[in-house]
Amino acid sequence: MAYVLGRVRMKQKVNILIVDDKKENHLVMESVITDEELNLVKAFSGEEALELCLSHSFAVILMDVQMPSMDGFEAAKLLRSIKKTKHIPIIFITALSKEQHAQFKGYEVGAVDYLFKPFDPIILQSKIKIFKELYLQRRLIEKQAEELAAKVEELNRIQEEKTQLETISMQDCLTKTYNRRGVDRLFNMHWKNCLGYRIPLSVILIDIDHFKKYNDKYGHVSGDEVLKQVSKVLMYSVVRSEDFVGRFGGEEFLIVLPNTPLEGAILIAERINEALLELNIEHNQNEEYGRVTVSMGIATTIPTPYNSPIDIINQTDSLLYEAKYSGRNTYKYVKM
Repeated sequence: MAYVLGRVRMKQKVNILIVDDKKENHLVMESVITDEELNLVKAFSGEEALELCLSHSFAVILMDVQMPSMDGFEAAKLLRSIKKTKHIPIIFITALSKEQHAQFKGYEVGAVDYLFKPFDPIILQSKIKIFKELYLQRRLIEKQAEELAAKVEELNRIQEEKTQLETISMQDCLTKTYNRRGVDRLFNMHWKNCLGYRIPLSVILIDIDHFKKYNDKYGHVSGDEVLKQVSKVLMYSVVRSEDFVGRFGGEEFLIVLPNTPLEGAILIAERINEALLELNIEHNQNEEYGRVTVSMGIATTIPTPYNSPIDIINQTDSLLYEAKYSGRNTYKYVKM
């Protein structure tokens, strides 16, 4: 390659690109630019300048206008058309006429400044110093942004893992519904929300009829399968993201329906009974029906400072046993 590195790169030196087709002009630049923090990179044509800009990062480009094959104006125009190089500052250093039209052309193709030979070394040094500082500040900001992005990514990963662990810790491993810990947490959260907005909250307590007899007859493995199938029916019966199903006891489940009136809860109870009828899981020990059925207690209330989640739970529990004593495979309800 025709280009060479002007100095041995030490640590994080700032690259300056000098583009000129004459070797003696490069020597002049080297004698003027003596800042040890700078690394002077040479190019002897516009084509070499383009190639270098694609593989290096430069604080500023000092470019001659008059060069064979591709002049400085053409090179600058191409640099401005490439995403990676479009923001590199370009200073034209030339012996061309000082007429305004020549300067205007330089600015049109993207130059930030225009110096004429012979140039004042102090002026050139001061301009390079400014662009060096701007480059270092930009790199510092980019590094801080990268570090911040990495920290945010790490925090997101940690939060995602925490959320996954919390989900696992609140999930019943058999039925994949919420366990008692999850039920308590979500129930209290929805209770507070409904209290704050003075909106109704409905609860359905569900118990599988004669489940102990089912285990005795068909075995605990089959009993676990029934629990899983019933839990799926319950989860498919609720459609809103805020509604949730939890395993409340051995064969008991709880459905919490925030912002739901009693009529909405009854519709869900009927949906559950219809789905179980269609599923038709054999249960010969449930004599009257011969299949798996459930009994339900349904209660609706508008939370106030004078009642609590335990009150509505106790109410659904009483209604559940009322449903069982009235023949099972049914539900009882009340609006508190």
